Amino acid sequence: MFFRWDWLRPQLTAPVVPTLGPVHPEALSVGIFEDTLRAADTGGFLPYDKDRRWGGEKDEKVLRDDVVHQPEHTLIPTLTRRGRGTVKVFAYGLRDSVVEEAAELAAKIASTHDVAGARVVRPLGPETAHPRGTRIQLKDFTTGPCPVPDGPVRSVTDWPTAVQETFTPFAAAMTGDGLAFLHTQMQADQCGPVLAAAVENRIVGAIGPMEIQPDAIGHPQLLPQYFTVLPEARGQALGRTLWRAAMNWGQSHGAAYQLLQTEVGGPSDRLCRSEGLVSLGFSRVTHV
Repeated sequence: MFFRWDWLRPQLTAPVVPTLGPVHPEALSVGIFEDTLRAADTGGFLPYDKDRRWGGEKDEKVLRDDVVHQPEHTLIPTLTRRGRGTVKVFAYGLRDSVVEEAAELAAKIASTHDVAGARVVRPLGPETAHPRGTRIQLKDFTTGPCPVPDGPVRSVTDWPTAVQETFTPFAAAMTGDGLAFLHTQMQADQCGPVLAAAVENRIVGAIGPMEIQPDAIGHPQLLPQYFTVLPEARGQALGRTLWRAAMNWGQSHGAAYQLLQTEVGGPSDRLCRSEGLVSLGFSRVTHV
């Protein structure tokens, strides 16, 4: 075993795992960290990696030889060759000085591997004052019902053909939110259903794909979705209606929970906070 759990566990202020992202607190174990090392050796996806649904090969991998694992802090670097390449160092430790050490390591590894990007990812606990970055939120489907919301939302394929055809320009307009990529997956029939909101026979918002996958300990997890509403259609509660429809879908299809990552203070963050989700902590990224 590479990692000592008695060293690492006290450093895990938020349940963030390199190459995997947030995981359910109950699934957080030394085994999941060990799994990321094995995946780096094979180059494949772990069975519970949310990115495996997109196919291909796992791009981001842990650099085992550059890991720093000590009683008071652990630095786990990862490398991706996408674009001009990026090194991330996940900095686990209670002292703020861990960020400086991680930044030095990130810069060194980026130079060694000749990649353009170097970043430090520091998980922080839910009690963090004046948080910045990304909030990790938990929707637990076992704590109460998620009723079907009132509003113009249904699966894209359940809308009349003329309305379905408006998804193409909608996706093109929201390329920056990942909808163009999602549209290609839909056209290839390589993803689960996508829920869409339509106003005056035109799709103006969407959330999806709706897919469930077992996590590291076998619990059914509703996977993250792309989620957006056209700017000109905002302010009509369509985002909330879409989100509630997605939560109803997840609960009715047997999901135990969903983990969401929201930009602190952003529209999705405010929505999730108002819907009573549990904050598991934060993930702050520093560019080196």
